[in-house]
Amino acid sequence: MLDTLSLLDGLSVIWFLIAWFGFNFLIDISPLKKKTLSSTMELYRRAWMRTMTTRQVRIMDTAIMSGLQQGTAFFASTALIAIGGSFALLDSTDTILQLAGDLSIPIEQSRTLWEIKVLGLMLILAYAFFKFGWAYRLFNYSSIIMGSVPEAGRADEAVINAISDNAAELNVLAGRHFNRGQRAFFFAIAFLAWFAGPIAFAGTTLAVLLVLLRRQFASRSRKAVLAAVSGHHLEASAAARDGEYTETGSSNPFT
Repeated sequence: MLDTLSLLDGLSVIWFLIAWFGFNFLIDISPLKKKTLSSTMELYRRAWMRTMTTRQVRIMDTAIMSGLQQGTAFFASTALIAIGGSFALLDSTDTILQLAGDLSIPIEQSRTLWEIKVLGLMLILAYAFFKFGWAYRLFNYSSIIMGSVPEAGRADEAVINAISDNAAELNVLAGRHFNRGQRAFFFAIAFLAWFAGPIAFAGTTLAVLLVLLRRQFASRSRKAVLAAVSGHHLEASAAARDGEYTETGSSNPFT
């Protein structure tokens, strides 16, 4: 297999792995993770669970959780469909190479190299599926624990907060696995460029990396979240405790 890969192919694959795993390290482990959009949203996930304990009717919370689960299930099923498509692509190698040659499409004419690329794409998609599948399960666990949180006044406040914090922690973990699955999808797009050659592969990997870095550190959404996080959700929680919000969790008295 190593004889099949050219020097440029090998370097582009190494660059791809450095970009992908380096980005995961930067966002999930490095000290800079506290400045990311994902980290800020984790604060909101925990604040959400604490705010939920102040509501007697938690229809809104269950609706949000249902939406998170449905979105995760959609991506998991998409990953499975993409894996199936990759199997079909692998089974039609000769036909595709012949068609590409007839149309003068710049695709590597080595059958072995083509199969390596397809198998690599399948591995990325399989990784994404496992991440989405585990995220779905964690959202499920979080919703169960969320349902076990007693209403305010029905149990000691410390007990209520401890259970809601457990639900929040599972929600945060589910969000992290979901994000990793999405990153796999994004980098799978960069991997697709390898079919057009190693230079296109390296260039697309750089483009995807820059887009993801901008979203985490310099996007408008991050600025909006940071502007709101400076006490806004804490003030909303305090208002709910003071009776400004109704039992349904809405400020509208007619809901």
